[in-house]
Amino acid sequence: MGVRCKFWLLKKKRFCAIPPLPNTEFCGNHSTRSDDRWIQCSIDPSHSVLESNLENHLRRCPLLKHKNSLSLQPFYRKGINGGDEEDEDVSSESKRMAVQSITVPELVKLIEKIKSVHASICKDIQDSYNMPEVCRNWINRANDCFRKIPFQEKHVIQQASILGNLEKLGAFKSCSSVGEQLHSPAVVEFGAGRGYLTQMLADCYGVSKVFLIERKSYKLKADRSLRQKESLMLERLRIDIEDLNLNAIGSLQGVPYLAIGKHLCGPATDMTLRCCVGENGSTSYLRGLSIATCCHHLCQWKHYINKSFFFSQGMSKDEFHAVTWFTSWAVDSADHEESDTKIRENEKVLEGDDDDELLRNMCARDRAVLGFMCKDIIDAGRLMWIREHGLEKSELVKYVPSNISPENRLLIASC
Repeated sequence: MGVRCKFWLLKKKRFCAIPPLPNTEFCGNHSTRSDDRWIQCSIDPSHSVLESNLENHLRRCPLLKHKNSLSLQPFYRKGINGGDEEDEDVSSESKRMAVQSITVPELVKLIEKIKSVHASICKDIQDSYNMPEVCRNWINRANDCFRKIPFQEKHVIQQASILGNLEKLGAFKSCSSVGEQLHSPAVVEFGAGRGYLTQMLADCYGVSKVFLIERKSYKLKADRSLRQKESLMLERLRIDIEDLNLNAIGSLQGVPYLAIGKHLCGPATDMTLRCCVGENGSTSYLRGLSIATCCHHLCQWKHYINKSFFFSQGMSKDEFHAVTWFTSWAVDSADHEESDTKIRENEKVLEGDDDDELLRNMCARDRAVLGFMCKDIIDAGRLMWIREHGLEKSELVKYVPSNISPENRLLIASC
């Protein structure tokens, strides 16, 4: 291997592969002068440029071209699913500092409130580990065409259960749009990544139209296999869910569809639900949704879809931020299954004789119990919001065991 540039590419986690210039350790793109410095691109912070070249770079940054092109699309409407404009995002550091400033009596009161809310509204979360027969070929790799697709078994188990729970609600039954013959619904996968969830759905159930929604530009993997299906129409839209007007996608208008998503981080779940179910969504054509939630510590009051639920439980905006911060503890425990079981045992693990003892005894397991409670409460509010918007046939379930993924809550609904 020849000599390479010594500039470390943070995103790719390797050194630049371009040969260096003579008498320097860096290539022409990454060489610097003593009076210059590298700074983040203000359009796309994932890469850096020399400060002296910033003005020229901003005129030709690849992301700028994409943004300009996206702004002309009829389905682009900035912030349409973002929530309350007057609220601002709160950083994780600000949440942490706010929690650390809570007095011991206030913390005890908040924990008691969390326990009470969880006991009253989250007691019906059922195990729903669903492995449909049509998906078993993916697990067993019985079909040679599946062998070409890279995957980890734990991800395939999750994908199969996401789809199996949707099938259980009858969402894959043939349906028709106005004036058209019966046909299978289209599929909109939010946070699609490389499209493996849709790949399984297309192979196991068969669909006619697929829309992959993802803000990042991934190397197409599952897409290649999907595009080989002559009977399948595939569209990949590189756009933030926050800015997506689903009603304005021409090829989706008037077409019944299913909304799916695997591990939609933090506010992405709220934006997806608002996109499909809220006043901006095409609810009349939504036939079902199956969304695995995750990263509740990233949730924001600005985007959360059911603020009235928190208020009805006597919890404030600041307490919502504390609840989201506590959720990070859910995945700290080494034994997730034990933590989940403890929640079902009347939440005894969080009880102490006095305030100081409660704080001293809050070990990793205790924190995990509290974190799982907070995650459930956030998702329960989302479930109530879905039902209030007409999807009464909806559930919040645990769709895989905790040893497969501690992020194992699934919102499912069918019309």
